[in-house]
Amino acid sequence: MPGSSSSSSGGMANLSAFIDQGSVFEGKLSFKDTVRIDGGFKGEISSENTLIVGESGEIEASIHSPTVIVSGTVTGNIVASDNVVLHKSAQVDGDIEAPSIVMEKGAVFNGVLKMGKSGVKSSAGLKSVLGGGDKSNPSQSAQQ
Repeated sequence: MPGSSSSSSGGMANLSAFIDQGSVFEGKLSFKDTVRIDGGFKGEISSENTLIVGESGEIEASIHSPTVIVSGTVTGNIVASDNVVLHKSAQVDGDIEAPSIVMEKGAVFNGVLKMGKSGVKSSAGLKSVLGGGDKSNPSQSAQQ
C-alpha cells in the first residue's frame, strides 16, 4: 500500500544516503548530510552532520561526525564534535570523544570516554572545588 511505505520510512526524508540491512560496504565514507546505516560497513566514516547506526547496523570503522546516534553495533573509535547518543540496543567497542553523551539503560559501551575540550579547564575547576587558592582558609578557621 502506498500509505504504509511512508510510515515505515520514519524520518528518512532528511537522509542523504541509506545503507540498508543486507548491504555490506568497505572503504571510506564521507558525507555532508545525515546518513543512516542499517547494513554493514568497514573502514572510515567522516561526516559534516549526523551518522545514524540502525539496530541492524554493524560498523567496524573510525568515525568522525558532529552527531553520532547508535542503535546497532560499532567497533572502532567515535569522535563527535556535538554529541553521541547510545540507544538501549547499542553496543560500542572503542573509545568515544565528545562534549556530550546520552546513554540509555541497556546500551553497552566498552572503551574510554573523553569529554570536554581542554584538560586545563578541567583541572582549574577541580582546584576550586577542592578548596585551592584563597578558599583554603575556611578549613583552618573551623579548627579554631
